[in-house]
Amino acid sequence: MDFSRRNFIASTAMLSGSLLVRPVDKLDVREQNQPDMVLPNDFKLLILAPFWGFAGTIMQFAEKAKNSGFDGFEIAWGDARDKLPQVAEAAAKYDLKFGFLTNCSEGDPQKYFDTYKNDLEKIVSQKIAKPLYVNSQTGRDFFPFEENCKYIEFAKKLSDSSGIPIYHETHRSRMLFAAHIAQPFIQKYKDISLTLDISHWCCVHETMLADLAPFVDSAIAHAHHIHARIGHPEGPQVNHPAAPEWANVVEQHLKWWDKVIAQRIKAGAKYQTILTEFGPATYMPTLPFTQQPVSDQWEVNVSMKDILRKRYQ
Repeated sequence: MDFSRRNFIASTAMLSGSLLVRPVDKLDVREQNQPDMVLPNDFKLLILAPFWGFAGTIMQFAEKAKNSGFDGFEIAWGDARDKLPQVAEAAAKYDLKFGFLTNCSEGDPQKYFDTYKNDLEKIVSQKIAKPLYVNSQTGRDFFPFEENCKYIEFAKKLSDSSGIPIYHETHRSRMLFAAHIAQPFIQKYKDISLTLDISHWCCVHETMLADLAPFVDSAIAHAHHIHARIGHPEGPQVNHPAAPEWANVVEQHLKWWDKVIAQRIKAGAKYQTILTEFGPATYMPTLPFTQQPVSDQWEVNVSMKDILRKRYQ
């Protein structure tokens, strides 16, 4: 059979609607085991939506996030810095918490530090839209250890002086890109605060991290914020967290997050922020040639939010 590229594109165009994963309320969703904990009445689970991938305005996004049952949102500083009045207005109108995400891709350590320093100083000094926290994709994986330490120390001083928490994310291509690589930083900085995005480590190590449990537990002990995206040994994002073929992978992530929440409660925290960070194409798996995403990003994040609500509330 002559199945040409043209025929393939025509076929996928017709079938794309049926290939998209159906909404979660129409799926045969598995029952998740409940954690061995009861959340205290004075402890809040704040589930946030990602602005990443949204095509509309910040106000439209905030309205959709509120109507979908989210408690707030996380937005990249690059998307927000010139629209701070809109961020503040949208958050106030819909009673949403928010955090900023910072990243920098400079390949020269000094240029990186200059950009990093400038962004963080602007975030904490601006008076228009005060974030609940700053999530920092800190450093580069190829920078020397001592260079990456400079960024941690600067962030710590700025966080202490401003009162705004700054969390360092376990993220590929950054200083905390792998479970064992994170350990020297955690050992040196006993009070380091992390964003646990463990989906990256599943991908980097090509395992579900069973052999790295002590390293994972060490990071969990310092985790203050969670990026709730489901990774697996071959990638940082499954196509849909409610799909039954990912049940064991989802359950493992939930067990890691159980530990984060349990240790935060034990430490006397009054809330835990969790971002459902499933991304758009091509972070979302796509069909060949057309790059048609196999799932709807917004619906996937709502599905992840619903899984979290069911487990913890």
